[in-house]
Parts: sequence; structure tokens; C-alpha cells
Amino acid sequence: MATTPSDCHNYPPEGYHSPKFPSLCWPPQDSYCALYTLWDSWRYTLLWTLILYAMFHVGATGIALYMQIGKPRSVWKYLIAVPLVYALVAGAEALFTGSVAGLLLGAVYISGCFQMPTWIPFIWGWINVLILIVSSFTIQGGL
Repeated sequence: MATTPSDCHNYPPEGYHSPKFPSLCWPPQDSYCALYTLWDSWRYTLLWTLILYAMFHVGATGIALYMQIGKPRSVWKYLIAVPLVYALVAGAEALFTGSVAGLLLGAVYISGCFQMPTWIPFIWGWINVLILIVSSFTIQGGL
């Protein structure tokens, strides 16, 4: 676990406790709704990334199943595997990207003695999803 730098005074503040999970508030209004530990920043980023990856993979599963409407019944018995495979892939991707992003964010904020608003892990969950979507397209082009 990361330790706070020695020149950080009152970091985290006295009486600090981790906010409950989906608390999206802004620290200038509520100073006790910020993240100060590496564990909290990692956990928030991982959970938001898991939630957002699950939403987008469920949408992709719905589209994949919708495209099979009108196919013979023999194909449908294998389609039960599609949601399971998508869920496993989403979980593995979100675990990796959410962990890397959360640990890096936490280390940067702790090293600067900053308080991390709970919006930052939420935004980085969206950034992870958008990177996944952009990287899923092939890049056509050449000289």
C-alpha cells in the first residue's frame, strides 16, 4: 500500500472515512466526499470500469443476438454462449484496465497530496470504455 509523502500535512484530514460507493459529489462543496487512499481510488476506478464495460458489452450482446433473428432454430442453441463469453471478456478487460488506471491515478494524486474527487474514477471509467470502442475499429489508410 502506498504511503503518503512526509511533507503532506493533514493528509488525509482528521476523521476521514471512505465515501460510500456511487457518491458522485464535488469536494469544494463536500470535503468528506473525496478519495485520499490508493485503495479507494483503485476500488472506485475498478468498479466504475466494470459497470461501464458491462453496460456496453450487454449492448453488444443484444446487437449480436438481434442479428440472428430469422436464422434456423439449430443456430439458437449455440447462442446461449454469446452472453457468457461477452461477460467473461468484459470482466477480464475491465479488471485489467480499471486496475491499471486506478493504481496510476491513486499514485499521482497521493504523490501530489491532492484530494481526488469521486468524479475522476467515473470519468476514467468512461475513458477506458471509449478507448475500447475506438480500438475495436480497423484503421483503413495508407500512403
